[in-house]
Amino acid sequence: MLYLLTALSDGGDFFNLFRYITFRAGGAFLTALLFGFMFGRPLIDVLRRKQGKGQPIRSDGPEAHLAKVGTPTMGGLLIVGALAFSTLLWARLDNAFVLLTLFVTLSYAAIGFADDYSKVSKQSTDGVSGKVRLIIGFAVAAIAGYWAAAYHPADLTNQLALPVFKNTLINLSWLFVPFAMLVIVGAANAVNFTDGLDGLAIMPVMIAAGTFGIIAYIVGRSDFTEYLDVHYVPDTAEITVFCAALIGGGLGFLWYNAPPAAVFMGDTGSLALGGALGSIAVATKHEIVLAIVGGLFVMETLSVIIQVLYFKRTGKRVFLMAPIHHHYEKKGWSEPQIVIRFWIISLILAMIGLATLKVR
Repeated sequence: MLYLLTALSDGGDFFNLFRYITFRAGGAFLTALLFGFMFGRPLIDVLRRKQGKGQPIRSDGPEAHLAKVGTPTMGGLLIVGALAFSTLLWARLDNAFVLLTLFVTLSYAAIGFADDYSKVSKQSTDGVSGKVRLIIGFAVAAIAGYWAAAYHPADLTNQLALPVFKNTLINLSWLFVPFAMLVIVGAANAVNFTDGLDGLAIMPVMIAAGTFGIIAYIVGRSDFTEYLDVHYVPDTAEITVFCAALIGGGLGFLWYNAPPAAVFMGDTGSLALGGALGSIAVATKHEIVLAIVGGLFVMETLSVIIQVLYFKRTGKRVFLMAPIHHHYEKKGWSEPQIVIRFWIISLILAMIGLATLKVR
């Protein structure tokens, strides 16, 4: 919206700053951060009054979690609110990829909100049916897949770009949309699995958002893509503003989610943030790099899949408890140890993901 102020510029004044993505990304970050600080406590107070007993805690979970009874959920409203407000204020709203990421984020936030509301109202860990969530999630992802394909340049439409391998593209043809659906739904649920400890999910999400903000800025500029020899995807640089807003909103939320958490993000936040990362990866043609940068989310998801399949086959467990962060809790690691070490892993994986831009 503020980009419209460039119409008042003569090319060398203050209003000219709004032409620059880096300036607007900085503004988006600060706006989302201030939004979080301003509305965080009032939102928590409202959620506490409305929810009463707060988020239901699994009785079969780690014993330390019983101390969290009464903590409100749906804190993802703070992140999504800050993200949406800041993006609408600072990003170009005529950009198809910004609108795409906003559409997916808000749609998945709505799915998560319905699930959280169901859990809180019934005081049960069983929310909306998993099948219903997946059907709606895949439908939203299908729209996003078609949307992205329609705005990708002709030489990249329905193509899968491989990191490291120079100029290598795999033509997925009609399979691109189903592939995009798997990326977006998979990312949303992977972040959802990771959100099990205070502060555990939000920092890796912010690290991934920062990484993809850099990737979006690079692949959206022809001069950078020519230098690095990566595929040029016009208009994706504007996604950097969205990523900056996500980081600002995430930091504002982390202020209240730091151990001991005053609020949980719930599915409202985890599904929205995971969907956002998946849609950005699809828009920038860096779907495989998302698996590297979001390797922690992949690890958490695989631990659940392995545990379920192995238990069904043998009646035994590979991990003491899944997702894997609970396994380490059962082994005696303290919550801060797990959270900070997983943050470190996320940062390392982000650096590896960024390195794929140069290694050819």
